[in-house]
Amino acid sequence: MNCLQKWKTVIAMIIVEFGFAAVNALFKKVLNGGMDQLVASTYRLAVSAIFIAPLAWFFERNVTSKLTARIICSLFISALLGGTLTQYFFLLGLEYTSTTFSCAFLNMVPVITFILALLLRQETIKLKSRSGRAKILGILFCLGGALILTLYKGIPLINPSAESRIETNHSKKSWFLGSIFLFAGCFVWSAWFLVQARISKDYPYQYSSTAIMSFFGAFQSAILSFIISRNVTKWILKGGLEILSVIFGGMVGSGLCYVVMSWCVKQKGAVFTSAFSPLIQIFAAVFDISILHAQIHLGSILGSILVIIGLYFLLWGKSKEAEIYKNSPAIEKNGQSALPITASPTHI
Repeated sequence: MNCLQKWKTVIAMIIVEFGFAAVNALFKKVLNGGMDQLVASTYRLAVSAIFIAPLAWFFERNVTSKLTARIICSLFISALLGGTLTQYFFLLGLEYTSTTFSCAFLNMVPVITFILALLLRQETIKLKSRSGRAKILGILFCLGGALILTLYKGIPLINPSAESRIETNHSKKSWFLGSIFLFAGCFVWSAWFLVQARISKDYPYQYSSTAIMSFFGAFQSAILSFIISRNVTKWILKGGLEILSVIFGGMVGSGLCYVVMSWCVKQKGAVFTSAFSPLIQIFAAVFDISILHAQIHLGSILGSILVIIGLYFLLWGKSKEAEIYKNSPAIEKNGQSALPITASPTHI
């Protein structure tokens, strides 16, 4: 049963990452066509709320009485981090860069999640142990990869003759600005994993929490959009591709994928769930080359390799620590239980 449970979460996360990559490819297409980022985010989250609400009512109709003011506030913050800000920053970065490049930044989410957990004292590093040194090495590799992704674009690798060899300053500035937005999106999404881990313990109902989070996120995105610009015409969807994108993105990207991720956080913890993010880049590269006919640059490849190496150094260290905790009896230290980190979804 333990083996079956493990593979269920693995298969579920692979499907989730494929769904995210497909959504990103669609939104790259409509953003290039001039669609506003906050409008896209608002419609996407609204569709998610409408789609998930009936499922929440059907599967979890008796849990509304368990909603408290604290849980509602947590879901509001969760929507702000995982819905409104993540999607806004990521769509901004996606507009300035490419689908493959933007997905390369998502490889840093597990490491940023770990660093935030470290700062919040939900995670520890023992420098004298092999696992602790592996964690440090993983963080350094990921930081190096992030710097390469941000500062070095590199030569095009696919049909380089099709792209001008003279790159304008505007293009370089746009790439750098897109990198900043993508890093901001990764940061708030990492924070969402930690918030969601707490919510999964206090309110372990994936459909209801996702529906409420999507509703709050749509409301927040709409308010932010009207604050930035009051141009009403941008809310009119143009063509079937924009309609398809917001419907598919809402049902899959902001709906079912978040339900499955919340379930995986509850089952295996935040770091396990975020560790599948490199798969998005692989799927996105397939969509980029075959559908969007986009270019892939050397900097994206080099930076991604370093980030993925660092990611799995970190995960190796975590797995070794989990083995040590599993094979040792639970003891009390300084009033805290030395239980496995993965024993509760609130720990990563």
